[in-house]
Amino acid sequence: MIYSVLASYFCIKFALTVLRVQDSLEEAIQTIDEKYANVSEILSRPLFYDSPEVRKVLIEISSTRDALHQVAHDLSAKLENEETEG
Repeated sequence: MIYSVLASYFCIKFALTVLRVQDSLEEAIQTIDEKYANVSEILSRPLFYDSPEVRKVLIEISSTRDALHQVAHDLSAKLENEETEG
């Protein structure tokens, strides 16, 4: 009896933790998607200054955009896999 009460308590506690983490990840994915769209819009604008430093910053922003996209894709793929399995 005590074992089943303890097991139920920890199962519910674990389930609530999983739900909080999932909500947090979904919010993070939404934020990443918004930032990705903003960076993509900035990168689509023509560059009026031809300095090597500005070009390097543009390349770094592009790399950051790609990294954000990869993180969002990886996180959403894991969430989708868990939803289809569960």
